[in-house]
Amino acid sequence: MEMIVLLVVLGLIFDYTNGFHDAANVVSTVIATKVLKPLTAILMAGVLNFLGATQISGVAETIASGLVNAASATQLMVLCAVIGAIFWNIATWYFGIPSSSSYALIGGLVGAAWAHQGNQIILWNGLLWKVLVPMLLSPLIGFLIAFFLMKGLYLYLRHHPGAEGKAIFRHLQIGSACIVALSHGLNDAQKSMGIITLGLFAGGFLQTPEIPLWVILACAIVMGLGTASGGFRIIRTMGFSITKIEPVQGFAAETSASAVILAASFLGMPISSTHMIAGSITGVGSAKSLSAVRWGVPQKLVLAWFLTLPGAGLVGAFAYWLKNFLLK
Repeated sequence: MEMIVLLVVLGLIFDYTNGFHDAANVVSTVIATKVLKPLTAILMAGVLNFLGATQISGVAETIASGLVNAASATQLMVLCAVIGAIFWNIATWYFGIPSSSSYALIGGLVGAAWAHQGNQIILWNGLLWKVLVPMLLSPLIGFLIAFFLMKGLYLYLRHHPGAEGKAIFRHLQIGSACIVALSHGLNDAQKSMGIITLGLFAGGFLQTPEIPLWVILACAIVMGLGTASGGFRIIRTMGFSITKIEPVQGFAAETSASAVILAASFLGMPISSTHMIAGSITGVGSAKSLSAVRWGVPQKLVLAWFLTLPGAGLVGAFAYWLKNFLLK
């Protein structure tokens, strides 16, 4: 019983770190354009993250039973997966690196599972099509949607030169920021629900790996609280370092990112909101000119993203080996 209580607590702690770590993804553009004040933006995101998290998508089922063989999982394995993800989240938050909480959790899960039972426990088909392919394609799709949407808006503004200075894009950006926050809760909070459910199933507390109502509500509340606490270190990187953003660019970036996140959520793909916002911001900057983007920043982000899966995986595996050694 102590093990499952610890697992649930750590799962919720991960959910909280996911909230404050990824708050930057939700509010960076709306803060950078000064459409909303930082505190207002973060509180808005916290409420909408909670609402999004209460809606079940296919992402929770993917984490609970689509990446590793749930029947072979143990509580210790799941616990070490969460430890790996929390460690990676805190380390990257401390250094202001907008890495992916989603891939930190998946990396921790795969690493701990590998240490537990080797590669036969990993569902490679699910890992390939639900994680690896979307990981590579989703930021590219977000970039392209943002690029062409921004080109279309520039064409519109060329024929309506007074529109950019009016309040319409400020209002539109508030709406698009709300949709990003809602979609973030719909995708990201599902991962914590999935990992807690996997632990409950592995411990024999559930007959099938289906998400209990109390897990949904607990993760939704903690995700909202985590987002409301903010992640200002990463907000500076996402909102101000990639390119200069005005309300029209912020609207285009947020609309593009939320469209991809919502689509992935309903397809059961646990993609990274960090990937999506960064890709979309780079897309709107490139629509103006290639020189408008500080390309050194996206290059560093890409490096951090590719290190996240193996990095969190190694921490998860090491935690499993260490726990096994200490418990002998």
